[in-house]
Amino acid sequence: MKKSNFTTSLLWRLSGALLVLMILLGLAYVSISTYSARKYFQETTQKLNAHVAEHMLHEVNPFVDGEVNGEAVGKIMHSMMAVNPSLEVYLLNPQGNILKYVVLDKKVRLKNINLSPIKEFLNNKGESYVLGDDPRNPGFETIFSASEVTDSTGNLQGYVYMVLASEEYENIAGALTTSYFIKLGAKTFLLTLVAAFGLGILLILLLTRNLSVIIQTVKQFEKGDYQARIPIKNSGELADLSHTFNHMADTILQNIEELKEVDELRRELIANVSHDLRSPMSVIQGYIETMMMKGEQLTAEDQKKYLEIIFKSSEKLNKLVGDLFELSKLEAKQVKLHKERFNLTELLADTAQSYQLKADTKNIVLKTNIDSNIQANADIALMQRAIQNLMDNAIKYAPEKGTVEVKAALKDQQILVEISNSGKGIPEAQLPHIFDRYFMLDKEKHGIDGSGLGLAIVKKIMDIHDAQIQVSSQPNIHTTFKIKLAP
Repeated sequence: MKKSNFTTSLLWRLSGALLVLMILLGLAYVSISTYSARKYFQETTQKLNAHVAEHMLHEVNPFVDGEVNGEAVGKIMHSMMAVNPSLEVYLLNPQGNILKYVVLDKKVRLKNINLSPIKEFLNNKGESYVLGDDPRNPGFETIFSASEVTDSTGNLQGYVYMVLASEEYENIAGALTTSYFIKLGAKTFLLTLVAAFGLGILLILLLTRNLSVIIQTVKQFEKGDYQARIPIKNSGELADLSHTFNHMADTILQNIEELKEVDELRRELIANVSHDLRSPMSVIQGYIETMMMKGEQLTAEDQKKYLEIIFKSSEKLNKLVGDLFELSKLEAKQVKLHKERFNLTELLADTAQSYQLKADTKNIVLKTNIDSNIQANADIALMQRAIQNLMDNAIKYAPEKGTVEVKAALKDQQILVEISNSGKGIPEAQLPHIFDRYFMLDKEKHGIDGSGLGLAIVKKIMDIHDAQIQVSSQPNIHTTFKIKLAP
């Protein structure tokens, strides 16, 4: 229902706007056409009658001895008006004052005519379209014909000024204009308007049909159908809108899946953290309660043993909390890189040397094969943390009297670091999950205890450095972690 109301409302609003626009355009067109037609008729009339005033002077001399020849002028003026009743004849002195005139209704309101249009008319010999004063209507202009009146010596005696469109003509022209407007509006204009409006409605229907499909798809997506997509059949703004929505829907769907995965990881994290924290805390609490209950009954040797167990459990608890805190900051992107140039050769050699004692306790042979003066551009503290985690992992899973080897070289414009150890290796099915947090190999099978966060931290550190880390393993031979880093 909402979709139908929206579409109908949009259709009517667009139709109404189109109708109003076309009516305004139609009225403007008719007005411009009428105005242009009137100007065309005026210019044509003026050019056709440009020499009427001059011809009148061939029949009569308006001045005799410098005085107006009223009888002769009146006779010829009346004769001309009898031929063309729309004419109005005015006799002017050299200053433009009206001396005599012949007008049917005698409504002459001006006493002086502006001579500038008359002089322009005479200079152009009536070839240009010029408007002059309308003596009956001050402030308005009209078409005219004019001619100079001179004596036998060539001295200017005045002007003959003929208005070619009388008031009666203006009234008739106005009535004809109104009639023309009505006829055009009733026939040609109406037919054009209907045809154009019909085509406009058809186009609007086509546009709103595509828009209705978009709205329907958006509503389906809103109701939970996250697979709903807008079909795209052509190009244009609506097609761009459809592309944008489809891309947005794909992004939202991907984000939803990622949120589901994050939520699942969060649940696993809570479960694993609860279990891993509970174990050392239970051990610490149990031995402290024992020492408090037995007190002096415990021998010095037992007390030392219990304190060592408490210390190891607290160390494990402290490491677990530290790893969790570090991994959380890395995943939340709260760790800012502080890149600098440093000697990676020295970092690897020093780190390997610091693990020599730990390797000796398991009779592990620790080998290094590191090229000299390898320079890297990275966060030295984070890279040291990653190397330490990999060394911890290698020594932890290396068997008694096994080997751990650290290699580094600059190859193909990349720094390649390898840390490998001998041992049982990693089953092929478990390799894709080796960098997942809390993923650990079978503790009972390998006899190893840990948090399962070390390699996850390494992976995050490599990611924020845009570096690659890979793992390869051969059962009962070796496991190798490879880091590829830009120099």
